[in-house]
Amino acid sequence: MRAARIAAAATVALAVTAAWGASVDELAWLAGSWRLERAGVVVEEHWLPPAGGTMLGVNRTVRGDGRTAFEFLRIAPVDGVPAYLASPGGAPPTPFRLIEVEGTRATFENLEHDFPQRIVYQRDGERLTATISGTVDGVERSSSWEWRLDERPLGARAATP
Repeated sequence: MRAARIAAAATVALAVTAAWGASVDELAWLAGSWRLERAGVVVEEHWLPPAGGTMLGVNRTVRGDGRTAFEFLRIAPVDGVPAYLASPGGAPPTPFRLIEVEGTRATFENLEHDFPQRIVYQRDGERLTATISGTVDGVERSSSWEWRLDERPLGARAATP
């Protein structure tokens, strides 16, 4: 049991160390326009490539009845570590520190946030998956989205389902 705890602590320490030395440039694989359509809902996420130590993104959800939701996104250094800054509906940003980056997978975490506490992005070719997870009232919860790369020019797209 003690050996398992030591191994787990070492794994966390390595991930945090790797994230501490990470730069926003290592997340360039996130850049692009991503689109998901399911059950009459279109979810788009657009990420600009890194520049000046920052990536900017926006997420928009359009439902069949015309209702929309949006979120401004940013990845930028906070206290020397890249952080995912989420501003749902234009609210003040909530930071999630990068705790691990391995290839085209990045994990961000904010254990003080109500929900989610973790955000994981993973790219596999022309697919991008985002998973949010955490605990709500003592119960572990998660939701995932899987987008496809949308290479059409922005002006040629309709955001409606």
